[in-house]
Amino acid sequence: INAEYMGGGHKKWRALRLDTGNFSWGSEGVTRRVHILDVVYNSTNNELVRTKTLVKGCIVAIDANPFRTWYYKHYGVQLGRHVVVKRKGMVLKKKKDSKGAPVKKKKKEFKKPKVTKTMLRKWAKRSKDRQLDDDLKAQFRNGTGKLLAQISSRPGQVGRADGYILEGKELEFYQKKVDKKKKKV
Repeated sequence: INAEYMGGGHKKWRALRLDTGNFSWGSEGVTRRVHILDVVYNSTNNELVRTKTLVKGCIVAIDANPFRTWYYKHYGVQLGRHVVVKRKGMVLKKKKDSKGAPVKKKKKEFKKPKVTKTMLRKWAKRSKDRQLDDDLKAQFRNGTGKLLAQISSRPGQVGRADGYILEGKELEFYQKKVDKKKKKV
């Protein structure tokens, strides 16, 4: 970030290279500092997408993990996790090595945090009003760990890239634009 002096002794902060920014999730009222992964759409010029130039109004892909962890801590729901339900009569095939013996998988040790009764009560109370947009759920579920967001600050003027996560009709509109662009390539 460079400081440039302007008329009247004022400064502009030029963001030459940014990889993070503050993005807010409007419907949940939460803001997190996240990594900017890619510029995916710009309505003014495709050249800005190719060169990955951050300008006000461009659509970027951001890391979803900070919002996913917040959602779990706040509601107790893990977004993007597929739950496999085992039914009666369902047989899971076990892998076998060259000799025909079953192969044991090494499991990574993941310790679930202890959930207290008070946390369960809080989560139940908060979950009553919880609603998540289907398109936003799909973004969490697709496994890439990316969310579409729009930059609302002016990175070339203030030296920061702040914005908001796209939701509702706006997300639907830009999702169509991005998908259409992918089909052309």
